[in-house]
This record gives sequence, C-alpha cells and structure tokens, in this order.
Amino acid sequence: MEKQVISKLHKHFEDCAHEKDGVEFWYARELQQLLGYNEWRNFEKAVSKAKSACENAGQVVEDHFVDVNKMVHIGSNGQREIADIMLTRYACYLIAQNGDPRKDEIAFAMTYFAVQTRKQELVEERLAQWERLQAREKLTMSEKCLSGILFERGVDSPGFARIRSKGDSALFGGYSTQGMKDKLGVPDNRPLADFLPGVTIKAKDLASEITTLNVKKNGSLQGENPITDEHVKNNENMRKMLTKSGIYPEALPPEEDIKKLERKLRSEDKKLPKSVKRLKGE
Repeated sequence: MEKQVISKLHKHFEDCAHEKDGVEFWYARELQQLLGYNEWRNFEKAVSKAKSACENAGQVVEDHFVDVNKMVHIGSNGQREIADIMLTRYACYLIAQNGDPRKDEIAFAMTYFAVQTRKQELVEERLAQWERLQAREKLTMSEKCLSGILFERGVDSPGFARIRSKGDSALFGGYSTQGMKDKLGVPDNRPLADFLPGVTIKAKDLASEITTLNVKKNGSLQGENPITDEHVKNNENMRKMLTKSGIYPEALPPEEDIKKLERKLRSEDKKLPKSVKRLKGE
C-alpha cells in the first residue's frame, strides 16, 4: 500500500477516535464509513459476526460492544435519536476481520486496530509485514492452480518443479531456484518464496497467473517444453518491469522467514484483547 494512502487512512481513523474514562473507542456509525460500507444493515452483519468471534475467544461481548443512542442532525436544525455502538480497539479489529482484505480500508484497519500504538510508522511496518504474508498465501494458491492445469496438459510434479525453476532463473537473472536458495541461505527443506521480499513474491505470483491464463486459452500449449517457454517469457517480462525501476530481484536481501512472521503476527493478535481496556455501559 502506498505511503500516501496509508497517511490518508491513518488521519481518517485518528480523527474518528474517541475516549471515555481513559478508554479509546470508535462509534460503529463512523467505523461503517471508514470501512467503506454504504448501508448500515450490511455493516450490522459484520458487527454480529465480530460479536460471535469475541464470545468464542472467551471475551465478554459487553466489554467491547456497548449499545448507545445518539442524537444526529437531520436538517433544518432538527435532530433525531439513532442507535449506535461504542467499540473498543479489539471490537474494531474483529469487525475488520470480517471485511474484504482486498479493500485498502479493510487491510489498513486490520493492522491499525491490531497494533498497540497509533504511531503511523509502526502501523506502516506491520501493514507491510501483513501484506507480505498475504502475498505469500496468494502465490501458494496461484502455483497450486498452475500445477493443476499443467497436470491436465501432461506435466507431472517433477516437470512442474523444472518449469518453476526455469521461471525463477529468468526472474533472478540466471539464478535457478536452488541457486537463489544457496545465495540467500535458505534451508534445502524450505520454499525459496518463504524468504523473499514482498515485491518479488508478487512478481512470481503474477508470472504464474499469466502462465495459467495463457495455458488455459491456448490449446497448443501441451507438455513441458512449450509451457516452459511460456513461463520463462512471463518471468522475463516481470524482470524487465522490475529492473526498469532499478529493482534487481537477485540482489535483494532475504527477509524474515514467513513462518516465523506468521506466528509473530498471530501471537500479537491473540494478545490484543488482554491489552485493551474495557468499556463501561452508559
């Protein structure tokens, strides 16, 4: 996510933060808009799911979701009372978890409400970690899909491994999969992608998706050699795009083991309710 987008979203979420008796909270009606929900009834469904998740986690729902009534302006200096909900940081996090993480607002919210500080730089750091984790999961799905298509075209598991390695060689300037693992110090029993930076993971994912698409629509792509040529071409295109921006994939340092990163982020999420103060009803 671009820094400009993060800064904009951070300001919006900060502007909607409230405090009561030293406890920070957000109103559901305002969070609805922050998360891009156009209709209250659709947002209520996400709130309901979040309450169930809160209860399943062994938390007291009423400590995090407090029903209130507010007066709102309706024009001509008139007012009317509407139902609203005061939400703790934990409640907001659970609601965001029920949204579409492909939306910038939802992806940002999941990180913003998960961190124990509202400092933008720490939100940016965790968001980058979360996006790398999501990119890795996406690559796994793309490669499984490609593997299934290639099996239908007469390519077995060893053949798929060779195709993927030659694609890596095209992306990494001549380094095969094993060559990059040796260069980055990746254990032999671990996938290379678990130690790659997010930009390289996304490049591999896009190349795999393009190969899958072209194999599906081109019936003449049968067997290992023609599909290898297709996959190599797509990875070469990814490399050209990256190098034009001064990014050489083989020169990028390894990043934290994705498995360790996943455990760390999940652990932080589990600690969230213990670190959030509870709200008291009106």
